[in-house]
Amino acid sequence: MTITTSAVILAGGKARRMGGQDKGLQILGKQSLIQHVINRLQPQVHDISINANRSQTEYAKFGFPVFSDELPDFQGPLSGMLTALEKTKSDFILFTPCDTPFFPTNLLDKLKSAVKNDRTLIAYACDEEREHPVFCLMSVQLKEKLRHYLASGERRLLQFMQENGGISVKFTKEEGNFENFNTLDDLKKNSNLIEY
Repeated sequence: MTITTSAVILAGGKARRMGGQDKGLQILGKQSLIQHVINRLQPQVHDISINANRSQTEYAKFGFPVFSDELPDFQGPLSGMLTALEKTKSDFILFTPCDTPFFPTNLLDKLKSAVKNDRTLIAYACDEEREHPVFCLMSVQLKEKLRHYLASGERRLLQFMQENGGISVKFTKEEGNFENFNTLDDLKKNSNLIEY
């Protein structure tokens, strides 16, 4: 089974804990958070877009298509995912958030293997501690179910995935980590840990 994949970086949130500043554009070390994410993503997948509900001009400077949620009022990552599924020409989309710069470089390979082997429509990442459902590979076939789920008032990411046969794929600390940066203090504390 050959499946085509594209990637979407989710940068559509309000970033309340970042003082309302656009999270993906904040600097970690010498680069913006989203640039770190792009650096990790590009070797894995060529077709990349950015989901952003503000600062579209700034995000467009990274050289990728930028789109906002179709649903109003910042309704969470599933809202960006729905718009992405409705726009894509690929079979599956690899989703990553914009604030997690050191995720595994084999993210797509492992999630894609799980999708093929288990014949599922969603595979998402987990580590030894917990699930990270915003890192997922999702089939375009789920867009109708996702639209209905959001229309019902639900916003929980993991619940949607589990209700639709999603499987978790474990990554070790050696493969990468899913630590995200939520505050300006997080960025300052970790600026000396950057891997260039």
